[in-house]
Amino acid sequence: MKRLWLLAAAAAAYVVAAWSVVPGFYDGFAPPQPYNFVCPPPQAGANTQPSPGQLTIKVINGVSDANSAFTDDGQVVIGFLPGAFNVTGKTEIHVTITPISPCPKPAGLHFATNAYQVTADAPLVKSANLVMRYSNLAPDPSYIYRADSLAGPWAQLTIQQQAQLYTISTSTDKLGYFGAGYPSNAISTGGGGASGQNIVPIVVAALIVAVLLAGVPLTIMRRRQARAGDDDDDE
Repeated sequence: MKRLWLLAAAAAAYVVAAWSVVPGFYDGFAPPQPYNFVCPPPQAGANTQPSPGQLTIKVINGVSDANSAFTDDGQVVIGFLPGAFNVTGKTEIHVTITPISPCPKPAGLHFATNAYQVTADAPLVKSANLVMRYSNLAPDPSYIYRADSLAGPWAQLTIQQQAQLYTISTSTDKLGYFGAGYPSNAISTGGGGASGQNIVPIVVAALIVAVLLAGVPLTIMRRRQARAGDDDDDE
């Protein structure tokens, strides 16, 4: 019985610890924050228009400071390393992020996110890291695309390892127009919230529960064997 109590206590401690950590164990089960669409799909229901973002980066000793620009709703974040900009003649750098309306529809591509224009009043000399959030109501994007103008062409950027659910990230050595999506002829496996990435936490949870439950019969068997041994000794 003591081992059963220890097993239950360990399970409870894990749940409490996972709940208190961000991101926690239950991140895969909680619904994502609603996405703010420029052109919402029918299943989106009530929709809030996306927010822009802006940032002023200081130039210190002739080097642009490290900083991140993001939209007010957190749907786009772009991070800059120290010295990311050519600061000739500058004392500060201004960065803006603007959601594009109407939604662009480039030939051969389908965007799962809004398209955004990211501008700065100085050119990049180091790559910046770009993270875009997307909705569980749309198929998972395969790539982030960049263009110098809405007319294109849209270049496919290399995707980095994903750190959070419903986000996609890349690095870019140029600013411009960005959107996350996939080729129009691609078959997506993640649409409508049935993303493959959602399966991972569920599988992990199932394995943990299976391990915990597997220990219960073993503990009961050992306890019965111990009782049988005690009875034999008494005889």
